[in-house]
Amino acid sequence: MKMLDAALRERAWVDVDLGALVANARMLAAKAQARLLPMVKANGYGVGAVAVARALESVGPWGFGVATPAEGAELRAAGITLPIVVFTPLQSGWIDSCLRHSLTPSIGDAATLAQWIAADRPFHLEIDTGMGRSGVRWSDEAELRAVHELLGRAAHWEGVFTHFHSAESDLLATHEQWRRFQSVLDGLPPRPRFVHACNSAAILRCPQFAADLVRPGIFLYGGDAGDASPHAVVRLHAQVVATRRVARGDGISYGATWRASEETTVATLAIGYGDGLPRSLSNHGFIELAGVRCPITGRVTMDMTMVETGALPVAQGDIATVFGGIVTVDEQARAASTIAYELLTGLGRRLPRRYDRGA
Repeated sequence: MKMLDAALRERAWVDVDLGALVANARMLAAKAQARLLPMVKANGYGVGAVAVARALESVGPWGFGVATPAEGAELRAAGITLPIVVFTPLQSGWIDSCLRHSLTPSIGDAATLAQWIAADRPFHLEIDTGMGRSGVRWSDEAELRAVHELLGRAAHWEGVFTHFHSAESDLLATHEQWRRFQSVLDGLPPRPRFVHACNSAAILRCPQFAADLVRPGIFLYGGDAGDASPHAVVRLHAQVVATRRVARGDGISYGATWRASEETTVATLAIGYGDGLPRSLSNHGFIELAGVRCPITGRVTMDMTMVETGALPVAQGDIATVFGGIVTVDEQARAASTIAYELLTGLGRRLPRRYDRGA
């Protein structure tokens, strides 16, 4: 595929289909029959948090989820006014920032809850039902008693949530987590306005647990999460910057870990691990050129990656699609022995993002 517009000529870049993002959000909202609290943390899964939040405003979400106060402050500076929940457990040093930017913290222990109650502002309480990461442990009776006492005088207890650890693969564990969650809620003061638990996989596989809000993440961005297929949102492209014929036995890249089994053509793409393309794709995975899957040959380098094109007509200036075309983001992630989340959030700063806002 030739580059059609010289103004768009870049060594490598990311195309983001915001129309597809919105379509994925609408699909999840229809499945859950609940309002969305989309996750836009980690710069909108590498896509661009501000652009994603603005696009998703069209589906009427309740608010947005981030991981840090700085991520929330970025959205506020861009004019996002909907509620923003910070899902990393509140730290004492974050309180001023949360108050200054009107961010809603998640709280997972009685001591921090006592600190925040004095601020008289909304918060969401996290219950750990098996993730083992953060939140009040569902079986910690002493901590739950302390939380119960504090909630009795917390006028702005707005939400309570848990996080499923295996909704995409273990329905029995997911049902058990939901049972534990309900047992905790039964022992706390009257439920707050919002109860939430479902991530993308749980929305698709256990919509009966949707409650008041759902927290979609990877599916919004085109990653697999369950039985439904998302629209592709992110396409990573790189330009061919060199081609060469190599003889049988010739080695390619550092260490010559790949050698040609016969005379062939190798194309060099202007993308590497400095852009977020995992080095683990060395001699693994495929990259699309002219609608054909071409194998990655040799070690991925910081700025360039080589692919074998064989008899395929290819020339300098042609455009390859690293993922988001016939090679999906999940397929490329599997080849790299990782997950789509890591590929997306690892997209480098020097990759320009181009946004197609759709119809």
